[in-house]
Amino acid sequence: MTDTNVGFRQTVALVAGREIRMRLRSKAFVISAGILMLVVLGSIILSSVLSRNASDTSVAVVGAAQEVVTDAPGLDVTEAADVEEAEQLVRDGDVEAAIVPNEESPVGVRIIALDDAPGGVVQALSISPEVELLVTDGPNPLLAYFVAFGFGIVFFMSALTFGSTIAQSVVEEKSTRVVEILMSAISSRALLAGKVLGNSVLAFGQVILIALVAMIGFMVTGQSVIVDGLGPAIAWFVVFFAIGFVLLAALFAASAALVSRQEDIGSVTSPVTTLIMLPYFAVIFFNDNPVVMSVMSYIPFSAPVGMPVRIFLEQAQWWEPLVSLVIMVVTTVVVVIIGSRIYGNSLLRMGGRVKLGEALKS
Repeated sequence: MTDTNVGFRQTVALVAGREIRMRLRSKAFVISAGILMLVVLGSIILSSVLSRNASDTSVAVVGAAQEVVTDAPGLDVTEAADVEEAEQLVRDGDVEAAIVPNEESPVGVRIIALDDAPGGVVQALSISPEVELLVTDGPNPLLAYFVAFGFGIVFFMSALTFGSTIAQSVVEEKSTRVVEILMSAISSRALLAGKVLGNSVLAFGQVILIALVAMIGFMVTGQSVIVDGLGPAIAWFVVFFAIGFVLLAALFAASAALVSRQEDIGSVTSPVTTLIMLPYFAVIFFNDNPVVMSVMSYIPFSAPVGMPVRIFLEQAQWWEPLVSLVIMVVTTVVVVIIGSRIYGNSLLRMGGRVKLGEALKS
């Protein structure tokens, strides 16, 4: 191992550490990350509470009717002394309906409501035939949508937030000519590698925290079954995101190096932003389309979202994540090499925007 390699690694580590310390010292970054964690946890708890409350229908029950509603699902039972008291509870709006004994009825009870037949109560007391499902391991469609949306929004927000941070840092150092001082001591490759590594560590850490907060939220709300089903998908999402963000970070840094003013960042990074937005919208609108999701799972820019969703839906074979991961790694290496060339050739060019063709030339 040569001294040059050791020196390069040490320099990269120093730049990465500097990037991490700068972000962690920023109150805005810490507060925004904390708010994001609270939003994730709060949304899981709120959705659990709302789903439980939505299934309970308040009813008043009189005498022998109690036996009929004992095993009826989704009913919040209030005992009433007689029919008159039950009717008054309905009139007062304390309950949605009353269930009273009726010997002439085949089911032995009669339902009393105010001005509309309570469909939920009728359905709860109805006798339904036994239903046998040939496929019982498919996920709930609504749950599948929220899982796809969750992967999409986490990828979108994390990649965009930290990618924009890299772009702003590159232009800030270039506009203030700090980069000239840095380049006199270290190489452009080490500076780029340190920026990408430092922000990748932060982005990766945030995704890990989000995953842990989500799993804790599901377990606290008694939804451990969802955790069991989501475990493999979340694990693969973390792996794909770790590699995918390096790819995007290199693109953000190389694009930002083409300009010298903060006002020009949006124009040069818009293609990269589009690559981040497309998987987010695609997974929202086409999460139930197996063909689209299959294609997404092999495109490097959308694989961090597409493949975990397919794994959760059990649509992917065991070898597919591995193949997709290899494609992403190869693409990332190629993009990093090209991005490093653009970054190095553009970093010391001040003034107007550097053309891409010129940045690619030696």
